[in-house]
Amino acid sequence: MIIDITEIQDMHFFFRLESFKEVYGIIWVFSPIFILVLGITISVLAIVWLEREISAGIQQRIGPEYTGPFGVLQALADGTKLLFKENLIPSRGNIHLFSIGPSISVISIIISYSVMPFGYNFVLSDLNIGVFLWIAISSIAPIGLLMSGYGSNNKYSFLGGLRAAAQSISYEIPLALCVLSISLLSNSLSTVDIIDAQSKYGFWGWNLWRQPMGFIVFIISSLAECERLPFDLPEAEEELVAGYQTEYSGIKFGLFYIASYLNLLISSLFVTVLYLGGSNISIPYIFVSEFFEINKAYGVFVTIIGIFITLAKTFLFLFVSITTRWTLPRLRIDQLLNLGWKFLLPISLGNLLLTTSSQLFSL
Repeated sequence: MIIDITEIQDMHFFFRLESFKEVYGIIWVFSPIFILVLGITISVLAIVWLEREISAGIQQRIGPEYTGPFGVLQALADGTKLLFKENLIPSRGNIHLFSIGPSISVISIIISYSVMPFGYNFVLSDLNIGVFLWIAISSIAPIGLLMSGYGSNNKYSFLGGLRAAAQSISYEIPLALCVLSISLLSNSLSTVDIIDAQSKYGFWGWNLWRQPMGFIVFIISSLAECERLPFDLPEAEEELVAGYQTEYSGIKFGLFYIASYLNLLISSLFVTVLYLGGSNISIPYIFVSEFFEINKAYGVFVTIIGIFITLAKTFLFLFVSITTRWTLPRLRIDQLLNLGWKFLLPISLGNLLLTTSSQLFSL
């Protein structure tokens, strides 16, 4: 049997084409993940710079200004410094728990970004249980903090880990009840469906106007979950040196630093999605595409505008949380637990009962 040279060339072209398809498929799978990680990294650097600038303005001092234009690269310089510092390990501590703790805190928060719709058709995974997946995964982070506190073999670290676990349990329940109220209004646990349910009535369809008490409880609970002032008891400097971070240095200390801002960013994004309409805005922007004659790229245009709107609302809430840090004093541990169990829990439960009753009567 004689094979023609043309047939051999066709076979080589076919195999080359199939290999290109496999490579293209791999790129297509990992490109959204790469874009998401890159966007999260840039957002965290922007949050750090924004917090330093706002803090400097409130305290009437000069913030970072020498590292890059307006000091925007200061956070990157600090991260590079931590990357090359020595990792110190307690001689009598549990090395495995001490090393795994920071990684668990970061990874559990990063997974939550997979269900976050940043814009129209711009979500990594639209799950039917998206919001409760976030709550379930976020409850894993305090386990990493408790492991870090116990593995450090330090009384201050261990007390900080216990405080983190107690604080998370106290405020996770009101947070979940507020999310459940939103799910009842939207008839879905999907983050995309919740945004679509708010877009039917424009600006006045936001859940902020239909769930004002739930909005307040959600903001307080999310700040407590992020361990931001006035709820930063697990790492209170005056009482616990640095809490569960006391024995850490180098990149492991930097992981806690990153986890704190990642948690703040995802909480702000969920405030935007659940209560502020997500990527939707009441002002129509279709005429802009018609004016610039970009109707052929309308899908891309809508996605970009949606991402911009989502981030604008998110950074508005971030501004409020950063300002709160330098406005309110730190609570005592008994005040923190009383606020969670005696006030926020009954209010969120009553809000859920009212929401359920209104949904039943509207049928």
